[in-house]
Amino acid sequence: MKKKQGKRLAVTATLLIFLSSCYVGRQYQRPELNTDDLYRTDALVDSAYLEMDSVSMADLSWQNLFADPLLKQYIQTGLTNNIDIRIALKNIDIANAYLKQAGAAFGPSVYANLNYGIAHNSKNGGAAVTDVNQFQLGANLSWEADIWGKLKSGERAASANYLQTVEAHKAVKTRLVANIASLYYQLGAISDQVSIAQETIVSRDSSLITTKALKVAGQVTEVAVKQTEAQLYDAQLILVNLREQERSLENAFCMLLNEPPHSIDRNALSQQEINTPLRTGVAAQLLANRPDVRQAEYGLIYAFELTNVAKSNFYPSLTISAGAGLQSLDIKNWLDINSLFANITGGLLQPITNRRQIKTAYAVSQMQQEQALLNYEQILLQAGNEVSNTLFDYQSQTKTIDLEKKKYDAYKTAVNYSEQLLINGLANYLEVLTARQNALATQLNLVNTRYAQLQSIVNLYEALGGGWQ
Repeated sequence: MKKKQGKRLAVTATLLIFLSSCYVGRQYQRPELNTDDLYRTDALVDSAYLEMDSVSMADLSWQNLFADPLLKQYIQTGLTNNIDIRIALKNIDIANAYLKQAGAAFGPSVYANLNYGIAHNSKNGGAAVTDVNQFQLGANLSWEADIWGKLKSGERAASANYLQTVEAHKAVKTRLVANIASLYYQLGAISDQVSIAQETIVSRDSSLITTKALKVAGQVTEVAVKQTEAQLYDAQLILVNLREQERSLENAFCMLLNEPPHSIDRNALSQQEINTPLRTGVAAQLLANRPDVRQAEYGLIYAFELTNVAKSNFYPSLTISAGAGLQSLDIKNWLDINSLFANITGGLLQPITNRRQIKTAYAVSQMQQEQALLNYEQILLQAGNEVSNTLFDYQSQTKTIDLEKKKYDAYKTAVNYSEQLLINGLANYLEVLTARQNALATQLNLVNTRYAQLQSIVNLYEALGGGWQ
């Protein structure tokens, strides 16, 4: 008898091993994507600061990219306190819990039960005892064999979902670092422009005194005095607007740090430097560096594995159930050895009437996989487009700075010449006013252009996938 039972167990184990090897799903392979011309590099021709190299600046930590100690401190505070960062971390915890749940699906499910029941039999039913009490204490076990790899595919899908949340967290960090740096530089630009406005107010106040003296001397009219006075008011209005912008930017900056609104200590934009060579690396590195690209690929893997799960539902499932415990009609004999019971069952369940539902689920999973692939391709293309745009933007801003400097020097010289000519009666006051207004506008634009150049470097760093390291 024991030999027969041993043979049956051996045959059953062999059958289970054979069935477990019948994996019907496919192994994921990264789709072939052309990254050779993902972004344009012809903007590098005229700039020695931009370098083509196999190393990308995205590999550089933000702590090494930014030199300003105040900016570094703000970025660290933001990474610790920012609400979006903390939400992303909670999403990771949630996905990790589901991943653990998927791993536990390979083991058996065990349930303990304690039951008491009473049945009242009819006298006409022929039963000797009309009232029957039953006491039961036991445990049930259920285990599904992963014959077709459904559980394994489900675990890989959960793993891809978890890794998606990890990459989403990196993407939030990248965006946060870029936003903090951008606002910090913008505040530095405001500081420079406030200084320009204040110096202009002092200068125009002095010019108003000079113009009034020239009027007394008969060299200019009251019109010139009023125009000079209007220019003074114009400079004061510029200062008021700059102060308003400053408060709004500081409040937005505090939001990134998850702090109540307050003033932001910073260094002027003229003190900011990023000396790291702007290496773009090769386009294929975006697959490894850009968190949103990696997140999209994990989304594709997730959809791919769910397609495997849907496919495995066409095949029968093997479930083994077992139970054991104590059962008695009399509570006095409940814990007696003769009250022991045990059972074990095994069965294959093949879907028949719900195959239309299974076919629909499989077809939908295939279409969702195609959507995930298209999304992956689109995000990669968008990444290349962002790198291309930031390369051209940096190139443009670098050229603009040089032209703005020359333009400002020319207007500054024109102001000095026109004022001297006016004093000597060789120029009209309109020329002086025009030169002053153009000089101020160009000086303010020069600060904006310097900010735009720094912003393009930050944008390039983000576009290449830097900031989360």
